Amino acid sequence: MVKTGLTVARLVEGGAELADEIGFEQLTGAAVARRFNVRLASLYSHVKNLDALKCQIALFALRQLADAATEAIAGRAGKDALWALADVHRDYALRHPGRFAAARYQLAPELAAASAGPQLAQLSRAVLRGYALPEAEQVHAIRFLGSFFMGYATLELSTAFAHSAPDAETSWRRSLEALHVALQHWPSSPDAL
Repeated sequence: MVKTGLTVARLVEGGAELADEIGFEQLTGAAVARRFNVRLASLYSHVKNLDALKCQIALFALRQLADAATEAIAGRAGKDALWALADVHRDYALRHPGRFAAARYQLAPELAAASAGPQLAQLSRAVLRGYALPEAEQVHAIRFLGSFFMGYATLELSTAFAHSAPDAETSWRRSLEALHVALQHWPSSPDAL
């Protein structure tokens, strides 16, 4: 029997909250069912299986991140836009570590194409317009940005920076300065050499 008021949207939001508490990798169907005080069978009457639920949580996280990034970079350009985009990623990771991990969950190609992931890539492209990178180099720069955002946040979440001075915030700001300089002096395409 399906519990009254239980919907896919509620399951996704509750699953996302639980992922923030216990970690996305530790999320199980049984844990989500316990959170809603339902049997596992009731959970799976709303979503096909755990993978389907995790995909929905990933889509939810990508949408939240894209919405926050859109708002943060609106009306900004160059370094200001870069820092705003970077801060959105880091802040989201620190506030929602499970969702941040979910945003990297492997989605089927058609689901990924319909997600907010392409919007995040377009926002990165918009930021890169302030750096006059050739179009052929933009995909490399977008991957560079994504790697930096994810890598720094992942290390900070694992407390890798907590054991020495200066604090992680100071290093974050210095790293953003270095990222800005790197984008200003992006190397020429290998074809141009």
